[in-house]
Formats: sequence, structure tokens, C-alpha cells
Amino acid sequence: MNKALVLTNGILTHSDAKTAHGLIRGTERFKIVGVVDDASTAGKDAGELLDGKHRNIPIYSSLAEAIADEQPAYLIIGIATVGGVLPNSMIAIIQEAIKAGLSIVNGLHDYLQDRPEISELASQHGVELIDVRRPKARKDLHFWTGDILQLETPIIAVMGMDCAMGKRTTARLIRQACQDQHLKAEMIYTGQTGWLQGGKYGFIFDSTLNDFVCGELENAILTCAKEENPDYILLEGQASLRNPSGPCGLEFLISGRAKSVILVFAPRRKYFDNEEHWGEIPLVESEMEIIEKLGSKVIALAMNTELCTDEEAFALQAQFEKSTGLPVLLPIQEGVDKIIPVLKSLK
Repeated sequence: MNKALVLTNGILTHSDAKTAHGLIRGTERFKIVGVVDDASTAGKDAGELLDGKHRNIPIYSSLAEAIADEQPAYLIIGIATVGGVLPNSMIAIIQEAIKAGLSIVNGLHDYLQDRPEISELASQHGVELIDVRRPKARKDLHFWTGDILQLETPIIAVMGMDCAMGKRTTARLIRQACQDQHLKAEMIYTGQTGWLQGGKYGFIFDSTLNDFVCGELENAILTCAKEENPDYILLEGQASLRNPSGPCGLEFLISGRAKSVILVFAPRRKYFDNEEHWGEIPLVESEMEIIEKLGSKVIALAMNTELCTDEEAFALQAQFEKSTGLPVLLPIQEGVDKIIPVLKSLK
């Protein structure tokens, strides 16, 4: 794996840095050797800052210092902003990285290859600009065929009540837990961070022409099933069924044939994307009801414990297990092993 730095430029502790958070927790595509943030976090270990786990990933306040220490090949833009816009404050740092010979990996909708001042500089210095979210060519897209209707492999969608809930992280942890129990699970990535983390099967949902979203999902699932023959296929969800800025999820249940759902929720988050004027996040029970009316079943909950102490998290876990009758996972505090017996029951 090539060495890479992750650029967050002062927002590492914010939910907009969820791309960085995923890369800090693990990737099979790059070797993350440092995070470029700011003076407030510099000198700390990124893993310890994120969730208390030391991962030997130092945080730097400047790109120059990080390059001198780590000698990376890539700089990854580690943020996912609303609308996928590249902050102006990052442009000079990206240009500095290019001049130092680093290739740039960008997961935003704001494509670096379309910015002449950056693309020309990259050409001069012989480095790559990798725009992960650039849409596929029409010839490479798939339309839904219905072949998935013949697939017998259990498909489980990890869906959420809002954006930035931890759907991808939960899915990865479940895949790893299955491997530890000698069960073969594969994950279909549907966002740029899933690709950055080394995902083999999937597509970038929000960069796919709408008419082909269902087909790309089906193709990823069927290709995975054919090549890997897994015991389970996990689908990484996007946004939520009722987030008004981008409702999403029917495709996983209807076109992706996910008959089982693990629903991620954050009991302390009141509004969609923490924006009051976007409206209140509905009750977990009402989301479960919608999912079940669509022909799927919620088999477990997973809790994002933002703004909770550990004591509060465990109390809420017990509360929701009692009220819903479902296992409630605490991925960060406890891991996800309690989902294994539930998955085994699906076979």
C-alpha cells in the first residue's frame, strides 16, 4: 500500500471529516501515515482523538512537517462537505502538496481535474489527480435486470436515521466480526470513503445517473456473489429514508433485495444533519414500521453515541432493547459481536 496523508485542515473532530474518520479506522487501499489538521490537535494520535484507540497515526499542523516526517505518495482530502464543495482554504495546501510531488485523492463533487490552476500544476509536476466521485461513462453503467431475484445469499442493508451516523463503519465492523467467526461476509460500498478504504465491490451512489442507480447496485451485488460466494452481503446505506436533503434507501430494499436491515440511530441527535429548519428526525419505531411495510425486517439496531457518556450509552442501549425487542449494537464501546447469532439465524 502507498503511504498517504489525510487533509482535514482544522475540522478533524467535526462530522464533516467522516472520510478521514473512516480512513483512520482502517483502509486496505492506502497506508495512512498522518493527518494534516491544525495546531489544536497537532501532536496527538488520530485514533486516540477519534475514539480512544491508539493507531500510530500522528496529527500535524502543517503539510510541510508531515511530508518531512512521513515521505508520503498521496494526499487524501479527508472531508465530505454539504454539496461536496472543496473549501477555498484547502486549495493552497493542495497546490503545496502537488509541488512536493504528491498525487491528490479527492472524494468531493468538486473535481480537481476541472480546476485549470490545479490540473495544470499537476501536469507540470507529473502527479495524479484522482477524483473518486467523477461519474462513470454511460457505456460503463448497468441497468437493473432482475437477475438478483434468483440470488439466495442473505443481503443485509445497514441503513441510518440520518447522514453521518456510522453506517459504513458499522458495516465494516460487522464484516470483520464475521471473518473472526469464520463466516464470509462482503460489503458493497456505496460512497467514496468505501472505495478509499479498499472496497472491491460497489459504486458511488450520489455520482450515478439516477436511471442506473438500481442497476449499479444489482451489478455490484451479483458480481460479488459470483466472485466471492459469501455467506452474507452487507450493503452500506446512504443518507436516510426521510432526510429531506437527499432521501435514500428504497433502492437497497427493493432493487437490492435486502430483506434484513440493521438500523443505525443517534438518540441525542434531534434534527436532520443538525439543521433545525430541516426538521426533526423521526422516532426509531416509525422508521422500523416503514421498512417493514416495504417488505424488509429490522433485525438489529446500532447506536451512534455522539453526545453520550458511556454510562448514558449503556442505559440507552438497555432502554431500546426493551422497547423494541431487538439487539442494540454499540459499535464503538462494545463492537458488534452480538449480531453474529442473528446473522446465523438468517441462513
